[in-house]
Amino acid sequence: MKFGETFMEYLHGEQESFLDKFSHVEYKRLKKVLKSCRTCRSLHGSCAADEQGDENSDALSQLCQYESCPVCDKMFFSELMKEASDIAGCFSSGVRHLLQLHIATGMQRYVLLLRQCFKNDKQTIAEEGRMLIDYVTMNAIAIRKILKKYDKVHSSVNGRDFKRKMQAEHIELLQSPWLIELAAFYLNFNESDEDPYEISGQFSCDLRTNEPVMTLNLPDSMKLEYNLTCSICLEILFNPHALSCGHLFCKSCACSSASVMIFQGLKSASPESKCPICREAGVYSNAVEMLELGLLLKRRCRDYWKERLIVERAEMLKQSKDYWDSQTKYVTGY
Repeated sequence: MKFGETFMEYLHGEQESFLDKFSHVEYKRLKKVLKSCRTCRSLHGSCAADEQGDENSDALSQLCQYESCPVCDKMFFSELMKEASDIAGCFSSGVRHLLQLHIATGMQRYVLLLRQCFKNDKQTIAEEGRMLIDYVTMNAIAIRKILKKYDKVHSSVNGRDFKRKMQAEHIELLQSPWLIELAAFYLNFNESDEDPYEISGQFSCDLRTNEPVMTLNLPDSMKLEYNLTCSICLEILFNPHALSCGHLFCKSCACSSASVMIFQGLKSASPESKCPICREAGVYSNAVEMLELGLLLKRRCRDYWKERLIVERAEMLKQSKDYWDSQTKYVTGY
């Protein structure tokens, strides 16, 4: 079965009521845009004919690309960028809602525990997580295939360039930190439940190697691996946070890199502060606290976690004392 048919079955299948709340790739419509792109195809044909006798064939071949295709210029990439952005937003909000139910605190946790006395929500939460994984995976595959189709039709590399643009805009679906959080959620969910859910077999976390990794086996033979080593301290992530660019660090290491104190938090970092890996600026203000990943690492590395916790608390107290001593001297003058 072709992917287009598979994707349409997915959209109108058993998850249709769930998908009504979310955006998705208009795969069928975008494919029609490519088929109706007669202008670019005719230009491509004329370029191929001129190449035989024209010394500037390389310059002419550029006309076959995205810049000289008004149909794709106005419809294809602009619509796909908007759809990818909407999908990334829907996915992150869906995962946040799901995780709030699992790691709720305070009064919200009390209400949820009281509710579980009358109704078991575990199966519902697990099913919602599975649908979110299907949602992000199917749309990621749709984007990948439609961009590949674009490059084939236009004999260009603009589809590949568009992928890099998505990464720069932080809307590359399979690089979302929320996907890591969702995988960690399932691993935590299974460890705390007597009846493991089938989908957790797609995820694994190996902390015994020199390079601890989380592995995600997704449909269409996609295998994603995420390194769980902090690139600053070179230890397993402690109190992990993901910057807007997608890179993971310990909170204390990220604060040190951004020249802020631990108790101040990453949101107080200067907009000019750059990621230690990719050197992108302004990535600290929207950093994501990876609560589920932190819970997973805490459960599996208890002794290491206790040691790091003691060290970080001592450092936080020292930083707080130095900060308030400096503020007192500034106000009093001595």
